[in-house]
Amino acid sequence: MSINTSTSAGPSLRAAAAATFVVFGVNGFVFASWAARIPAVTETLHLTSGQMGTLLLCTAIGSLLALPTAGLVVGRIGTANAVRFAGVLAALAGVGIALSLSGESVVGTAISLFFFGIGIGLWDVSQNIEGADVEHKLRRTIMPQFHAAFSGGAFVGALIGAGLSSVGVGLPLHLLVIAGVVVIVALVAPRYFLPHLPEAAPADGEPVAPKGSAWRDGRTLLVGVVVLGATLTEGAGNDWIAKATVDGLGTSESTGALMFALFVLAMTAMRFFGGRVIDAYGRVAVLRASMAAAAAGLGLFVLAGNVWLAGVGAALWGVGAALAFPMGMSAAADDPKHAAARVSVVSTLGYISFLAGPPLLGYLGDLTGIHLALLAILAPIVVALLLAGAAKPLAAK
Repeated sequence: MSINTSTSAGPSLRAAAAATFVVFGVNGFVFASWAARIPAVTETLHLTSGQMGTLLLCTAIGSLLALPTAGLVVGRIGTANAVRFAGVLAALAGVGIALSLSGESVVGTAISLFFFGIGIGLWDVSQNIEGADVEHKLRRTIMPQFHAAFSGGAFVGALIGAGLSSVGVGLPLHLLVIAGVVVIVALVAPRYFLPHLPEAAPADGEPVAPKGSAWRDGRTLLVGVVVLGATLTEGAGNDWIAKATVDGLGTSESTGALMFALFVLAMTAMRFFGGRVIDAYGRVAVLRASMAAAAAGLGLFVLAGNVWLAGVGAALWGVGAALAFPMGMSAAADDPKHAAARVSVVSTLGYISFLAGPPLLGYLGDLTGIHLALLAILAPIVVALLLAGAAKPLAAK
């Protein structure tokens, strides 16, 4: 897949855009390849659903520890070296998972998943910082295309994982092959990233930003809240739309899977083509329209009396959820001098919703049914819509 860059962009910039696209895609591919085989892990280690959920927390904890410090790491060693380190760490953790599963070791799997989470978290922040840098140099919106690559990579990874599972290929062998692919991409693709300029010492008289200052920057925190609401909207669709279709509309599991596929397809397509919309109408207007579309789509999906109207709602929901996270990353990186720290903050807040959202909806679903419980997502959608003005591009200095 080629990325449409402006004709005035030099070869190095086009190469950086393509390399960033590949890195995003492989990140999504790795995550989904693992997620698609979680049932196999549960069976191999003889775990209950609750025990498997606890095991998966190891990945989340690793990522949550890595995300707040990722900006500092990138600021010191650059996005290319950060992606290399993160990719190799994730690959080594994948090997550890494979070996632990072969030995049916729960402890070994938990430790490996912890380091896998660290690698994925650092990788996520690093690729977003590089994507924002490329976007600044191109002087047009391209971040949604990078996130479309992640979605596309996840879709392919899930299909491959399902296919290998159906033909009986063991998860350890699957993970070892993926680890090899990750090492190659992590070491090769960053060679084409934009040059990294080390953090320079402040000029005489220039105030020094204290450590952790990004966490006290009002605009960054507001953008983070917007992203938190947006990622909760996206995560709810990813995790619960299939089950809500089955429970709420009385359909088969295959229909629920198709509804999920429709949601992901709409979101991915919007990410591929949304950059032009953002450039035409502005970040804030598109962010508000996105949240409004997500709210309308979610409401239609939940309240629809038949699967066809619910399908329209799911597609509109996916379109609305598509652009908010990429726009949040772009907004956090508006000031290149503080991009690494601010992207790290916004990514951390967004990831919290991925971690906390699905379980909270599940608990609420025990009381109301997961179909109706999804209406609770309207609250963070409205908050994100009201705070969308925080993502207004900063004036060039």
